[in-house]
Amino acid sequence: MPTWTISPVSRHAIAETVRFIDNARRQLFPILADSPLPRDLARFCETFIEGDGHFLVAHDQGRLIAGVGYLPYDHRFPQLDYQARNTVEIVRLFVSPEYRRHGLAGALFAALRAHAQGAGVECLYLHTHPFLAGAIRFWERQGFEIVDIEPDPVWQTTHMQLDGLAGLRNA
Repeated sequence: MPTWTISPVSRHAIAETVRFIDNARRQLFPILADSPLPRDLARFCETFIEGDGHFLVAHDQGRLIAGVGYLPYDHRFPQLDYQARNTVEIVRLFVSPEYRRHGLAGALFAALRAHAQGAGVECLYLHTHPFLAGAIRFWERQGFEIVDIEPDPVWQTTHMQLDGLAGLRNA
């Protein structure tokens, strides 16, 4: 039986959460190790607590072990058209290695999805990459479908969506 708890990030936990997620980002993408902190992390409170984003974390006996969030989709990929729908982008899913393959990522996403549904979100968007072991298959198991794969030989950015959330709110 899992011993973790899932909750929204509180103001007093912002610094710890940003450190945790940024360290994970740098491990997963070593090419980004020397890059500045991304805007959503640099302005975490403005984005995820005061803004229209949302971020959840998981703790086990006080230790931060996982996190995931969403923020309003910014329409930066011209091949994707989400203008007519309330769409958010799932970002920054990371689970500490020793907690993987125990259902934590799925539980985190289920809680985030429920929050999005309650907020009237119609579509969830994300992008991932084939070199992130198991990521595409994980998101497919959560109900996402692939809508585009960029031909770039290095990143092969895979765009995915889960549509129809608004209809599930009252189900």
